[in-house]
Amino acid sequence: MSKLYDEPHRILHDRFDTRRLADRMEGSLVHDVLTESEKAFVESRDMFFLATVDAQGHANCSYRGGDPGFVRVVDEHTIAFPNYDGNGMYLSMGNVLGMRQVGILFIDFDKPQRMRFNGEARIDFDDPLRDTFPEAQFVVRVRAREIFTNCPRYIHRMKLVERSRFVPKAGCATPVPRWKTGDWVADDVPADDPVHDSSREIL
Repeated sequence: MSKLYDEPHRILHDRFDTRRLADRMEGSLVHDVLTESEKAFVESRDMFFLATVDAQGHANCSYRGGDPGFVRVVDEHTIAFPNYDGNGMYLSMGNVLGMRQVGILFIDFDKPQRMRFNGEARIDFDDPLRDTFPEAQFVVRVRAREIFTNCPRYIHRMKLVERSRFVPKAGCATPVPRWKTGDWVADDVPADDPVHDSSREIL
C-alpha cells in the first residue's frame, strides 16, 4: 500500500503507464530522515517556497527568504525557521496554526538541485531558538513526513545578484518598507511596528 499516492494519482499513473516508475520512486527516494547531505543542503539555503492549506481546503503558496542558515536542522526529522515581520495577513502562518500540514520546496538555482520536505508544522511563540533569529516573531518547527529530491532538469540556472536588505541581522537596524508609510495604511499599522521608529531607513 502506498503512503504517498491516492486514487487520483493512480488514474494518472495508469493513463501514462507510470505506476511502476512511481512506485519505484516512492520506494527508493521517499524517506523521513534527513541524510547528512540533505542537512547541509537545507542549512545552505537562503530561500524556500512554502505551501499550506486552510480549513476550507484552499491552498496557499508563499516565498520565505533569509540569510543562509535561517533554516535550521533541529534533528534528523525536524527543521525550524523564523517568521519575520510581513504584511500582517498571516495567510501561511494562520494555515500552519490551524491545519499544520505544509509542503516545503528548497531549490538551488546556481547548481540546479531541489528537495521537497513535507510534514507537520507547529508554531511556538516561546521557542528557545527564537532569540537566535534577530527580530523573529516566532519559530516554526516542521517534522518530516516525506523528504525526497526531484530531478532538476527544469530548474533555470540563475545567479544571486543581491540578498534582500530587509533580512534582519544582529546589530543592524532593519529598513522599513516604503509601503508601510502610505496614507492608506497609516492608521492601521500596529503601534509597535518599526515604521514608527524615525531612525529607521525607509526603502
